[in-house]
Amino acid sequence: MSILKNRDIIIVGQQPWDTAIGSNCKDLALEFSKNNRVLYVNAPLDRRTSLQQRNVELVKKRLRIIAGKEEGLEQVSPNLWVYYPKVIVESINWIKIMPVFRWLNKLNNRKFARDIHVASKRLNFENFVLFNDNDIFRSFHLKEFLKPWISVYYSRDYIIATPYWQYHGKYMEPQLIEKSDLCVANSVFLANYCKKYNPNSFYVGQGCDFKLFKHDDPISLPDDLSAIKGPRLGYVGAILSLRLDEAILLHLAKTRPDWSIILVGPEDDDFKRSELHQLDNVHFLGSKKTETLAAYIKGFDVCLNPQAINPLTIGNYPRKIDEYLAMGKPTIATNTAAMSIFEQHVYLAETKEDYVTLAEKALVEHSETLATERINFAHTHTWAKNAEEIYQAINEVSANRS
Repeated sequence: MSILKNRDIIIVGQQPWDTAIGSNCKDLALEFSKNNRVLYVNAPLDRRTSLQQRNVELVKKRLRIIAGKEEGLEQVSPNLWVYYPKVIVESINWIKIMPVFRWLNKLNNRKFARDIHVASKRLNFENFVLFNDNDIFRSFHLKEFLKPWISVYYSRDYIIATPYWQYHGKYMEPQLIEKSDLCVANSVFLANYCKKYNPNSFYVGQGCDFKLFKHDDPISLPDDLSAIKGPRLGYVGAILSLRLDEAILLHLAKTRPDWSIILVGPEDDDFKRSELHQLDNVHFLGSKKTETLAAYIKGFDVCLNPQAINPLTIGNYPRKIDEYLAMGKPTIATNTAAMSIFEQHVYLAETKEDYVTLAEKALVEHSETLATERINFAHTHTWAKNAEEIYQAINEVSANRS
């Protein structure tokens, strides 16, 4: 087992500790803190947000901290601290003139770095690991300003495919990858992307929390699901046109009207207008609390991930696949580079027609033996294992440097 012990780790990234949604970086911070001291630094407040969202409670809290009315450093467990920066950085992404943007971005970085330095000194952090969770702009110069023992860039989304990052991110992320001491990625696609710019790039997998997703839990099916006749083919997650292929769902529903297609999660406007709402065998059940999702998955005969293929999705690690498999469920997903690690346990579809053929196969083949194999495979994707792979990459690069 490869492990990192008694180190100081500073984490910067895009998702704040007080986010309402799940976060890879938060889960990794908790795992890192089992053997190391960890300072989780929230992104600094930017000028536009401080003005436009000043009545939002999360922003109000940050403004109180900046004004000195609240403490910005919070200890959340014996080895883990969360820091709310006491600075406001300027909102500059609208500036398209590259030299001007880069000059202002460096000023933002310097301001941010000074604030992190003050917090880290309070905790006596020394020779620390700087772990950057996909934060291209605000953390671009932190390696130079903070001088960590080793700097790690964590790639878990192909974010430069999104509008916000497309202009400056397309040239800055490769530069950030190149100058980091190493890069770790949660999908094969992203690891290969990073390797183009930095030979010290590693696929480290993905963790998943299985406490809520247990095959043998005596869970009762929700009423809105049990009322739907089988076979039930279901999807759990955000129902977004950018991420899901509507044509696959339409083909499934129309080709097999005797099957029920069940979609659990919030819809975007495109899906709200979809022809799927006109089909009797398609059921949109809306958003559900996280703790109830396993009950819905339990009621599916086949689980689906009808992913759209585009630059945003092609590299994503689909955590929901682990959740499906942890429940022992036969699962069909669109074949992507990121899905290659699942090929022995998931039915991989190239076309919408494959979804029908593979669903028929999955319904016939399902057995407790296959369910057990799926569960055992899913449980190799723990946060402890994910952290171990990251430690191994850090140890390998640091050994080669010395």
